[in-house]
Amino acid sequence: MQTEFQIPTRGQGLYEFTSQVTRWTRSSPRNGLLTLFVRHTSCSLLIQENADPEVQTDLAAFFHRLVPPTTDPSMSYLTHTYEGPDDMPAHIKAAMMPVSLSIPVADGVPVLGTWQGIYLFEHRSSPHTRKVAAHLG
Repeated sequence: MQTEFQIPTRGQGLYEFTSQVTRWTRSSPRNGLLTLFVRHTSCSLLIQENADPEVQTDLAAFFHRLVPPTTDPSMSYLTHTYEGPDDMPAHIKAAMMPVSLSIPVADGVPVLGTWQGIYLFEHRSSPHTRKVAAHLG
């Protein structure tokens, strides 16, 4: 079973799409392993807490501080800058974080912890529509 999720973003931050994934996996109530793969080089996938929105805010702030835009003097060594000051930092962040996830599915439901959600972590400043390929086998 395969599909593709389209995740609209409004700029940098974490975008939960657990409910979309769960709706799809429930369409075939079986056991298996769900693989999610983001088809872009400037965003990532994460399983993270979904109870307190401050977790997402703090994660975004941490990675912005860790890898600031190329306009920051500490990033002056970067040469890939023609796609904007957020582009190369986005590639660095995506290289540091997962671009695919494997999640067990039992009776059509992703086996996640009580406070876990599935997120796309957008690293670019402008809005995008991100594609996440899904395979349940």
